[in-house]
Amino acid sequence: MPELPEVETVRRGLEPTMQGAVMERVELRRPDLRFPFPDNMAARLQGTTVNSLSRRAKYLMINFDNGLVLVCHLGMSGSFRTHNAHMVQLYHEHTKLEAHDHVVFHIKQANGDQAQIIYNDPRRFGFMFMGETHLIHEHPHLSGLGLEPTGNQLSGDALALMLNAKKTTLKSALLNQKLIAGLGNIYVCEALWRSGLSPLRQAGTLTRKKGTATARCHALAGHIREVIADAIKAGGSSLRDHMQTDGTLGYFQHSFAVYDQEGAPCKKTSCDGTIKRIVQSGRSTFYCSTCQR
Repeated sequence: MPELPEVETVRRGLEPTMQGAVMERVELRRPDLRFPFPDNMAARLQGTTVNSLSRRAKYLMINFDNGLVLVCHLGMSGSFRTHNAHMVQLYHEHTKLEAHDHVVFHIKQANGDQAQIIYNDPRRFGFMFMGETHLIHEHPHLSGLGLEPTGNQLSGDALALMLNAKKTTLKSALLNQKLIAGLGNIYVCEALWRSGLSPLRQAGTLTRKKGTATARCHALAGHIREVIADAIKAGGSSLRDHMQTDGTLGYFQHSFAVYDQEGAPCKKTSCDGTIKRIVQSGRSTFYCSTCQR
């Protein structure tokens, strides 16, 4: 499933084409994805102008001048691509079949050019919902989300407040979307490796008795921000379905230190350990039991 860096990559890819564009027509080629499309979605968006594109956790948000926002979740296999008269559409070897093009936004860009934004989703686990901008964060999918793992908001002190006295494993705590929004399996594994922390460690051990952050807690917060920033810079990770809006692949998967590296030697120069795979709450965890404690 696309994680935060992949969604942020999509947002940045769509922004130059969509921001300031007029929605001339919205074409819905089926009645639903995982859930039905919002009532009268096409009619409500026709003629509106895209003010901006934003992101909350793993949700892409398209903000319109009539006070509406369309929220898109890519699910397991969803992707957007752009097409206009001045762009040669690029496809990688796993080309998305047009039969799975379920939504087409026909737009007039701010410079007057015509363009299409096409949403493709073979498995149809993605979904879209819509609401008024000032109320959208009260929607059930968004209302309980925690801090964003980008910028300085996620500090060691903020992380300590989340983890204090928690007896669950550290990895489980970091994947809790009510604590940290958008942080997924791949990037938790990578951040824990960079921090030298075991995914099996009890989460509360990163705080002192009074609930303040330890040095390792501060370091973990920094490594979470760093790994997310590195992944965004690399265009995300392309494992099965993720591609950028021009059809090219992200390449952060080539930088994985532990994720999907079972049996490989640990990449830390001072460590002679081997990457292991275990299952936690039904998800694969990859780590080095030698240097991650």
